[in-house]
Amino acid sequence: MKVTNAGRFYVSFLSGMDSADLHCLTLPVWYYASMSRVILHVDMDAFYASVEQLDRPELRGKPVVVGAPPDKRGVVSAASYEARKFGVHSAMPSREAGRKCPHAIFLPPRMYRYEQASRQIFSIFERFTPLIEPLSLDEAFLDMTGASRMFGNGKSTAIKIRETIKKETGLTASVGIASNKFLAKIASDLNKPDGLTVVPESPADIKTFLAPLPVGRLWGVGNVTLSRLERAGIHTIGDVQHIAPENLAKHVGRDSAVFFKELAVGMDDRPVETVRIEQSISREHTFDTDIQDRTKVRAVLTELVEDVGSQLRELGRYAGGVQIKLRWRGFETITRQKKLQSPVVDDFSLLAAACELFEKEKLIKPVRLIGFGVYALTDHSGSQLSLFNSSSEKMETVSRTVDIIRRKFGTNSIKLGHQ
Repeated sequence: MKVTNAGRFYVSFLSGMDSADLHCLTLPVWYYASMSRVILHVDMDAFYASVEQLDRPELRGKPVVVGAPPDKRGVVSAASYEARKFGVHSAMPSREAGRKCPHAIFLPPRMYRYEQASRQIFSIFERFTPLIEPLSLDEAFLDMTGASRMFGNGKSTAIKIRETIKKETGLTASVGIASNKFLAKIASDLNKPDGLTVVPESPADIKTFLAPLPVGRLWGVGNVTLSRLERAGIHTIGDVQHIAPENLAKHVGRDSAVFFKELAVGMDDRPVETVRIEQSISREHTFDTDIQDRTKVRAVLTELVEDVGSQLRELGRYAGGVQIKLRWRGFETITRQKKLQSPVVDDFSLLAAACELFEKEKLIKPVRLIGFGVYALTDHSGSQLSLFNSSSEKMETVSRTVDIIRRKFGTNSIKLGHQ
């Protein structure tokens, strides 16, 4: 842990401390730097599916799959634990998921709802530490080093966080507690759902903890690397611990061999990265069958613009540029970008820019996928550039009003006109 992180942690909580707690600030800064790190990895359980079961109690205890329906081309975004028992998992083709679990209930994703739940969860994290590294909507690293004076040890803190999430959101989380990020992330996945795992602290016990786990648990071991390792007879992390570095390098290269050997004994000195500002947002849609009807493709593009625009407004960001993606039959893909004159957040401006790019492209082949995204995000709009430019502000107001209507009456309650 960096010394500055320890200092920032206590300064951030100064206003909330009573006089009995303030004495901790008089300890020398090197004291915190010398402490063993306490890192939590908090991972929500089957997040999208759990939110759907929370909002619709009749779905609880039933196999729920969030993603494309089983008779359409697409993939699974999330699966409840009831569906996972049948072998359904995220990124699986929906048609395969339907074959594995014919009685599963398939639901379309509701990103605005998952983002809403995510904000509530991260606001809970902020009560315990400012040192938060988001990995996605439903998981994050929390650096709790030096916080035992206020919240107890890592396990006690993890219990408090899980209880608070359950009480305030109705959702469950699994937590891994360790001295670094790699170990904490592995631990959070070992006792799902609603689990809590503490990794031992001594180097010998850490090696014993890791040894029986599959080698695929090591960061950086993808499908190709996994195949190479298994062909070499390396199946567990313990196998990596015992193989000579030069022999491991023959299969994965020298740099990867060094990296894997360090991870295999639990070495990971990366700090929790607290600054992670989203610089782009995008959405894509894969058609059930390849189509060449411009009107139908444009209609889907409009829906993607609405989705991205809604998320932009939720994040309080403005787009400085837009991009569309077209993928033809045969997987040939093109992207087209447009830099905007000034940052915008309203659906009308975003749609106009998207359609301008789209209309310039000839549909030379049937379209398999259409995508829309925004980039060069800022925290400020461009409307202040002119005292007389109120149209963009009016369009932003209308778009935010539409967001409210959709949240109350559903995403299809009001739609943009197709240009």
